[in-house]
Amino acid sequence: MASAKKKATLPSSCCAAPAAADSAVSAAPAAAAASSGNAVQEWTVASTDRRDDQRASKTSMASLIRPVDPLPDSSTAATPSAKGVQVLTRPQTSHPLDPLSAAEISVAIATVRAAGATPEVRDSMRFVEVVLLEPPKHVVALADAYFFPPFQPSLLPRTKGGPVIPTKLPPRRARLVVYNKKSNETSLWIVELSEVHAVTRGGHHRGKVISTQVVPDVQPPMDAMEYAECEAIVKDYPPFREAMKKRGIEDMDLVMVDPWCVGYHSDADAPSRRLAKPLIFCRTESDCPMENGYARPVEGIYVRVDMQKMEVIEFEDRKFVPLPPADPLRNYTAGETRGGVDRSDVKPLQIIQPEGPSFRVNGHFVEWQKWNFRIGFTPKEGLVIYSVAYVDGSRGRRPVAHRLSFVEMVVPYGDPNDPHYRKNAFDAGEDGLGKNAHSLKKGCDCLGYIKYFDAHFTNFTGGVETIDNCVCLHEEDHGILWKHQDWRTGLAEVRRSRRLTVSFICTVANYEYGFYWHFYQDGKIEAEVKLTGILSLGALQPGESRKYGTMIAPGLYAPVHQHFFVARMDMAVDCKPGEAFNQVVEVNAEVEKPGENNVHNNAFYAEETLLKSELQAMRDCNPLSARHWIVRNTRTVNRTGQLTGYKLVPGSNCLPLAGSEAKFLRRAAFLKHNLWVTRYAPDEMFPGGEFPNQNPRVGEGLATWVKKDRPLEETDIVLWYVFGITHVPRLEDWPVMPVERIGFMLMPHGFFNCSPAVDVPPNACELETKDSEIKENAVAKPVQNGSEQDDKSPAIEEFVRNDAKIFRFCRSKCHKNFKMKRNPRKVKWTKAYRRLHGKDMTQDSTFEFERKRNRPERYDRNLAENTLKAIKKIDKMRSDRSSDYIKNRLKAGKVQRKREARKQLEQEIHLVKAPLALAEDSSLRLPKVKVNVTQTQTEENQRMEE
Repeated sequence: MASAKKKATLPSSCCAAPAAADSAVSAAPAAAAASSGNAVQEWTVASTDRRDDQRASKTSMASLIRPVDPLPDSSTAATPSAKGVQVLTRPQTSHPLDPLSAAEISVAIATVRAAGATPEVRDSMRFVEVVLLEPPKHVVALADAYFFPPFQPSLLPRTKGGPVIPTKLPPRRARLVVYNKKSNETSLWIVELSEVHAVTRGGHHRGKVISTQVVPDVQPPMDAMEYAECEAIVKDYPPFREAMKKRGIEDMDLVMVDPWCVGYHSDADAPSRRLAKPLIFCRTESDCPMENGYARPVEGIYVRVDMQKMEVIEFEDRKFVPLPPADPLRNYTAGETRGGVDRSDVKPLQIIQPEGPSFRVNGHFVEWQKWNFRIGFTPKEGLVIYSVAYVDGSRGRRPVAHRLSFVEMVVPYGDPNDPHYRKNAFDAGEDGLGKNAHSLKKGCDCLGYIKYFDAHFTNFTGGVETIDNCVCLHEEDHGILWKHQDWRTGLAEVRRSRRLTVSFICTVANYEYGFYWHFYQDGKIEAEVKLTGILSLGALQPGESRKYGTMIAPGLYAPVHQHFFVARMDMAVDCKPGEAFNQVVEVNAEVEKPGENNVHNNAFYAEETLLKSELQAMRDCNPLSARHWIVRNTRTVNRTGQLTGYKLVPGSNCLPLAGSEAKFLRRAAFLKHNLWVTRYAPDEMFPGGEFPNQNPRVGEGLATWVKKDRPLEETDIVLWYVFGITHVPRLEDWPVMPVERIGFMLMPHGFFNCSPAVDVPPNACELETKDSEIKENAVAKPVQNGSEQDDKSPAIEEFVRNDAKIFRFCRSKCHKNFKMKRNPRKVKWTKAYRRLHGKDMTQDSTFEFERKRNRPERYDRNLAENTLKAIKKIDKMRSDRSSDYIKNRLKAGKVQRKREARKQLEQEIHLVKAPLALAEDSSLRLPKVKVNVTQTQTEENQRMEE
């Protein structure tokens, strides 16, 4: 790698002051290296001729694109074309955000193994996680601008001399979590994947270790191979076999041992040892292919296993609790195998798309209607959505978020009895949501036209495993998008909603969790979690009952518990890479106080509060005030002058019901609030820290980061939304729980100038329905120019459509086909058919503008000024015509009132007396009566006036 001084060296044609450029450019890699966490900073820049007055622009670009030495091999260097645009001789194969391929994982593991000091060190290496080291955001912008779709050069800042186009991207890097089984140490490795080839090409690889670091006092997540080995160790432990024999179980093949992480409850759980606390279950002998072993929990046996040495270090048969009797309703397979009968009235339901799906996939880049984003996958988080953007007509591609994922999940149980008080699972940090994902079956987990993505992982010993069909991408019908019917004409417009769904499903012990991201046609993004699987049960003594759960079957009860999920959203609302113009506003509905502004006591309004710092941004949901939060861009406005934004709309939610001193809250302090807002930092990824397993540190993660109290008024915003569900089990949740849904919504708030769903076309069935209604409801009315029809004069046939408009046929074959009830949209020579199929020759300004929106046109200042003047004139003419119309409408009424007043005066003129007659005859005058008026004021009225 070239030195910093060499990296800053530019060709002499770049600028007239090389020294100044050197100082400006060389400072950039150092600063970026500190912020990106060993991210790659080197790539080659193709230079173009620029004038001296461009030094300022080049200095500002130095933080985004840092030039380095040209490629050493001239044969592989980019060749400039005649117009100065660089021609890439070797295209990039992987986007910087693409998940690591199986070959890249193998290269990273082989590189780390080869770096081991001794054979003993290499043999004791266990590979917990191999994941892509995500590059800085400006590298992603560079790739999206020139190397990969969506090919948006506008993502980079403009310079006077034209864009600086590099010839290659920096090499991808892998981040490895390695556990040394011999020394009980956890280390982090950064490996640069310089060159990777597939196994079919000889498996040639070249990787380079960039850095390695031992992380003290932590334990990495558990692995499935450890779980299997732990189960075998416990089953072979003689005191355990004796305890099971006491309960009538001698066949160890029926015994299930589920190792759970011990968490951290005291110094005995310190991370100096790698510990597990298994739960014991026992299957019933039957012919069922999937016998539900969770239906018979074994309680009273205390086991603790050292997972490093794979030995039982503590065992005690504390209490004899008899096994629950076999429940006849325990199994959930098909009727013939579980001893039941399935329904017979379910008809087939097929989802077909004869013309294929509406989405397009290029590698991991997805385009669907106006949405586009990238799909990623990690062992800990599972599905990750990158670079979410919406293509908004003439405004182009508008970013919404840089990264969306579920980063943690906590399941605390509410039973204080052993072993349930220790059941506080951190399923992402202690196990890994992605590593527990499974292959999806077409036609069951997803319906319709499906695109699957595979996921590649490392196992504990360093082998590469692939989960086929791990991520599912498909379209779904979602009911009505919008509808309105005009009650005067009877006409209705309706559109059906369609959404694009990206999902994966994982199994963690007894529970299944489905994680979904839905993208809607009206600009909404929905995050949804579906919970299903089998309840984690406990056994009861005969005649015993507990208030901390629900009795499911004789001797069986399900403890109450909660499920919490944490979604991390790195927002970028209308922000290009390098821009940090977002802020968060909290909105609450407030009731107006009774008084002058609320005389009818019905007034309420939305009050906004700017969250200025991280400590102020620790917020909770409040359904009483319809509380929600808006992420706004401080420098982009809509047509009304309001700031554009996206709002976070909470769904059903809750907070932990445990006491403030609960042991699991030491590691899960982030559960104390529903919303946390932080400034973006590349090393702040997981709310409970990267290693929550046996973590003795109090409040590590979010609760510690926000103590910096960084300002949030205009910065790169990261939302941490904590949402949960309190599960009080029902009998209907047994033997397998129907899906429970929980989630939230990201909804545009002033982001668009109007409804983005107004341009969704009607379905084919809607068009056919409208055509049939026109044919059935059109009524012929013979009329002759305002007079009664004469037998000798020809009749002019006019028709009134069901939208109250009068139309006439041209007395040709159109009228003939109409009488034959033929649909004009299906007759090829009609205007309706040609307009429907895009063959209409008439000029429609709306469609013409739509076609010209991406056509480059020269800006004409005079045209703009004349247009603005014309708009003012048109507005004046419109207002004048409106006032004239109203005046003419009122004129007839005014004349009529004058006529009636004159007539009334003529009829009742005798009632009018002359002033002289009134003066002479006093009887014609009304008598004057004096009235005494007294004013009393009550204390209540006086108090109201005050």
